[in-house]
Amino acid sequence: MLDIAEELHRWVEQGRDFAVATVVAVGGSAPRQPGAALAVDGDGTAIGSVSGGCVEGAVYDLCVQALEDGKTVVERFGYSDEDAFAVGLTCGGIIDILVTPVRGGVFPAALAAAVSGEAAALARVVDGPADLLGQALLVRPDGSYEGKLGGHPELDRTAAAEARAMLDAGRTGAVEIGEDGSRCGQPLTLLVESSVPAPRMIVFGAIDFAAALVRVGKFLGYHVTVCDARPVFATPARFPEADEIVVDWPHRYLESTEVDGRTVLCVLTHDAKFDVPLLKTALKLPVAYIGAMGSRRTHEDRNERLRGVGVTELELARLRSPIGLDLGARTPEETALSIGAEIVANRRGGSGVSLTGAHTPIHHDGTRRPDGRIGSVA
Repeated sequence: MLDIAEELHRWVEQGRDFAVATVVAVGGSAPRQPGAALAVDGDGTAIGSVSGGCVEGAVYDLCVQALEDGKTVVERFGYSDEDAFAVGLTCGGIIDILVTPVRGGVFPAALAAAVSGEAAALARVVDGPADLLGQALLVRPDGSYEGKLGGHPELDRTAAAEARAMLDAGRTGAVEIGEDGSRCGQPLTLLVESSVPAPRMIVFGAIDFAAALVRVGKFLGYHVTVCDARPVFATPARFPEADEIVVDWPHRYLESTEVDGRTVLCVLTHDAKFDVPLLKTALKLPVAYIGAMGSRRTHEDRNERLRGVGVTELELARLRSPIGLDLGARTPEETALSIGAEIVANRRGGSGVSLTGAHTPIHHDGTRRPDGRIGSVA
């Protein structure tokens, strides 16, 4: 639901009643991930998507019904080829959809937090006792929460703790707990949607390739910073789409700025006096991606220099160099596309190979953590 928070927040401010259908679970090659939503207001206006078109009509009708009867339901849609007119997913996947009318509760606060860029998690019951279905909590980073799920007194506290853990990791997904708040008893499933500030992309080196990469980074949803020690090149006129431009030595800036497990670092300076101290610092940080531009000869020389200043082989193994996927790129725009593609593959656990003739999944279930392992979808 938080993926369409801006539009829904406007509806709340305008006093509109609406119902929201949210993807809560997927199987196979489903087109949208948990958290994707479609909403319908009392006038029949629709925004968002849960399937890319396959079952939108049927889900729209469910939202209209929810507005009429005020009931929350969960519906499953899967592949069907027995009836040409049956509602189903042509991709062969399965999706479970939670449809709920939105009238007050914690939803306005959750939407306001998402629109303002405030970190918060919305936890909703998507499987369990009928009287709990759709009940929600809004959980803050400090563990405080609004709302009430009902049931056992411990349930809210346990749900808030689980949601806070998901929020800390910036993840959206399902968690299972017991109805009484423990890991025992009748299982109860929560969908936790995390709303967190945009992840950071820091581009080091104010060159023409950086200008193209800034545009790709913004398109992918990153908060993009350009850093260069040369004030004549690091200017708003050269990088109008960057969120921030910093004139400083790259390693000094990286030592002082805030990064996390979603941050990507793109080193485009390919100059040893900048690269070596910068990468020595970067390779010790728990960030999602570190890539460095340069030829293969530059790469080998840079690695030797890094070993000479104490960088370990384990740390060097984290470095993506030469940066980007092999697309045969030549122009700044093509190179930026190859870098962006590698960042997405690293984030989602993709192989980077062509899907034609491959036997790999089209949609991946996990993200690649900074340690290289695959975790839950963010």
